[in-house]
Amino acid sequence: MDAPIQRSGPACGGLDRFDVHLSVNQESKELSHSLPHILLNTSVPVQKFLKTHKSKGLLPPCCAIFPEFLRPRRCACLTVIHAHNQVNGRIRSYYQCRSSNGQGLYNGHLSGSLTKMFATSCEKSLEDAPAENSVSDMLVDSFGRLHTYLRISLTERCNLRCQYCMPAEGAELTPSPQLLSQKEIIHLANLFVGSGVNKIRLTGGEPTIRKDIEEICLQLSNLKGLKTLAMTTNGITLARKLPKLKECGLSALNISLDTLIPAKFEFMTRRKGHERVMESINAAIDLGYNPVKVNCVVMRGFNDDEICDFVELTREKPINIRFIEFMPFDGNVWNVKKLVPYAEMFDRVVKRFTGLNRIRDHPTDTAKNFRIEGHQGTVSFITSMTEHFCAGCNRLRLLADGNFKVCLFGPSEVSLRDPLRCGVDNNELKEIIGAAVKRKKASHAGMFDIAKTPNRPMIHIGG
Repeated sequence: MDAPIQRSGPACGGLDRFDVHLSVNQESKELSHSLPHILLNTSVPVQKFLKTHKSKGLLPPCCAIFPEFLRPRRCACLTVIHAHNQVNGRIRSYYQCRSSNGQGLYNGHLSGSLTKMFATSCEKSLEDAPAENSVSDMLVDSFGRLHTYLRISLTERCNLRCQYCMPAEGAELTPSPQLLSQKEIIHLANLFVGSGVNKIRLTGGEPTIRKDIEEICLQLSNLKGLKTLAMTTNGITLARKLPKLKECGLSALNISLDTLIPAKFEFMTRRKGHERVMESINAAIDLGYNPVKVNCVVMRGFNDDEICDFVELTREKPINIRFIEFMPFDGNVWNVKKLVPYAEMFDRVVKRFTGLNRIRDHPTDTAKNFRIEGHQGTVSFITSMTEHFCAGCNRLRLLADGNFKVCLFGPSEVSLRDPLRCGVDNNELKEIIGAAVKRKKASHAGMFDIAKTPNRPMIHIGG
């Protein structure tokens, strides 16, 4: 059941305060702290509390806090403090949430990996999360996050030249012999799926330009334990290939489209092809994909005037429009002035459309999801810059050149191609993967620091 947007009032579900209790068992000594009466409209007190207590040595340096607070017309999930026990390597978190009228005290406890946490009316509990014994320790980071979603970039090549993805002068591509072969992709994917990954997304570059794309999909879809095989594509060649791809097990689709105006499309992508993308969206609907997700990177002065036009697409069709905040990568000339924040995009939508309801998001969702009364489709906002979702991150990336990346915005990478080609066995590969996952940070550095941090162009990383 959808939860209506709270136009005013203290908080979603009547929650306006919470108490968080941290308990860490280190060599039989218990460290406890209480965090009472923190209002859900600002994260400053929480961050100040954490910084102050860490600096005084009252909290372990590996303690992290992940607030996602309620602001007007938004929904919140509970803040949880995670403390990593250096003695036995387990995660322990205790939390309480009290309603504003003093009734309805909720308690929770996380031990080991993520099990089941309290959720507000705007978020699901982790009932469908993998059982703890079904996910290898290789996929669990030092904050207890289970990484069950692998994004695989099949190629660095693309038939478009989108401005936010590729520098104007182009990007230097990795020589073909240094890219993963089909056999190597399947080998590594099988290793991840056997360890607990249940969703794989194929990206690029443009994955559909790879000649063996159908065979790759067929082999991946047959991996035991894989529940979802998805693809992110620009849609240029998708329409004619999609029937075969669906036969080969492709179960979910994201199609990138940043404008509904052909002239703008040509300007943004430096290529023609708007009609073919629209054809691919309709072909996906006709083949029964539901929803067909459409990714739209919103940039001020370019397509922010089309937000409501995109929303209109959801009225008669099972389309999920996903508005994405403009993100900095090498060569895309990111500027905060081009960023249209989630709050602004949301306000534009609610001024035009009535009956906007929040959908119950899964804790690992990257998007804030909404349904409009009377519309077949849905609307989502991916708020990577203004309201990050690092606390629930379950994603890992395998790049086309075989490098392994645990965070989209982090510069750290480790090669899986080289040890694989040197003949190391799967156990050694698992050790390399596990060590990289354990080094994953609690969250990204923030948009201004990301903009200054060397990273690869999106064409190399994979969309």
